[in-house]
Amino acid sequence: MSALPTGWRSSVLGDVTKVRKEKSDPRQLPNLPFIGLEEVEAHTGRIISTQNTSALKSAVSLFAEGDVLYGRLRPYLNKVAIPDFAGAASAEFIVFPRSKILEPRYLQWVLMSSDFLSFTALKSTGDRPRVSYESISSYEFPVPPIGEQRRIVAKIHSLFTKSRRSRDHLGHIPRLVEKYKQAILSAAFGGALTREWRETHGETSAWRSIATDEIIRDIVAGKNLRCEERPPADHERGVLKVSAVTWGTFDPKATKTLPATFIPPKHTRVQAGDFLLSRANTLELVGAVVIVQKTPSNLFLSDKILRLEMAEECKPWMLWFLRSPDGRAAIEKSATGNQLSMRNLSQTALREIEVPWPSAKEREVILRCIETAFTWIDRLAAEAISARKLVDHLDQSILAKAFRGELVPQDPSDEPASILLERIRAERAAAQGAVRRGPPSWRASPHHRIARCSPDGR
Repeated sequence: MSALPTGWRSSVLGDVTKVRKEKSDPRQLPNLPFIGLEEVEAHTGRIISTQNTSALKSAVSLFAEGDVLYGRLRPYLNKVAIPDFAGAASAEFIVFPRSKILEPRYLQWVLMSSDFLSFTALKSTGDRPRVSYESISSYEFPVPPIGEQRRIVAKIHSLFTKSRRSRDHLGHIPRLVEKYKQAILSAAFGGALTREWRETHGETSAWRSIATDEIIRDIVAGKNLRCEERPPADHERGVLKVSAVTWGTFDPKATKTLPATFIPPKHTRVQAGDFLLSRANTLELVGAVVIVQKTPSNLFLSDKILRLEMAEECKPWMLWFLRSPDGRAAIEKSATGNQLSMRNLSQTALREIEVPWPSAKEREVILRCIETAFTWIDRLAAEAISARKLVDHLDQSILAKAFRGELVPQDPSDEPASILLERIRAERAAAQGAVRRGPPSWRASPHHRIARCSPDGR
């Protein structure tokens, strides 16, 4: 570790922290608030909600107000909370009681730093990788004087409040992007997008409505077979899952492996340029469409993925219409089924869907407008994602600067961390001596032990 500012001291986690090891049967604590891993927001440590221990069966960890809860199970190693109440938490939390050497918020930022996350990645073990206090107790980090820790925590809070606000604003962009895209498609297939173009170019051809049956030359489907739930190897044949066409672009990895004994018909092989539609899915996803750009040569249609064969110039128009609000409404109206979890769009119903059909020239202009607008919107969305990553990087840069002593000025009147560390060691040695002389005479329930716990966890 590089040279530290005056009054700072390098220490390992095990020398400056202890853990609260109190566990209890939740049935003995029916009215305590409970925090599970899912109730803590990653990266911020915000407690989203609490449950009640009365609904639990497995053992829980007890914590006091101001304790630091560290999620030790992957992928929750970035979940670190400080509750302002006493209660019970998942046994997958390591509970650090308050201490005289570390401000809880300072310890929280240490445990949420990228350096500590990299350290724990090497220490996690097991089928469900997790860390133990013993495995992370050797982590070395800088300990400033307690007064400077408080100033650091206040400064980090101020800066992170601003970055969190930026992150929240950026988080709204994906929803706004999708809303804007739907607005463009609605205007495109309602005629509003090219109203000015029609006036400028003297376009007088009236729009008409035609059934998809007039556009589609043929519909091809695959077979329903029992397959291995894995993508095929290069020498094997695979069949598409519905998720291969669900999310806007063709996913050649969303596949299953066909039985080696089954030889699928050649005309069901998936090829670049294919127009694919999912005939079965949830109400929101049934009828999802893609145009295949690139695909391996060993993939075939399933019974739930249809290939719609039509003239090449019709494919973009059909793609965008079936993704538009009007197209989605027509699909959902035509889909049948009693369960919301699975709806089916029959070939007959598909062929009856009405499609707006302006002149060939106007269709060309509309498609060009859609593609131009979507390119611009997608670029905006990509920039928002990059900005979000920069904000996350900025947070880590702030923490790195804080741990170098560069975030707030040092105060010569602060008691050096080394003196406080020596005092803590002496108090620990005295406490161990008291333990050897015998336990205290009082006894209490686990709930009362939380209430009587001292600020440093002793």
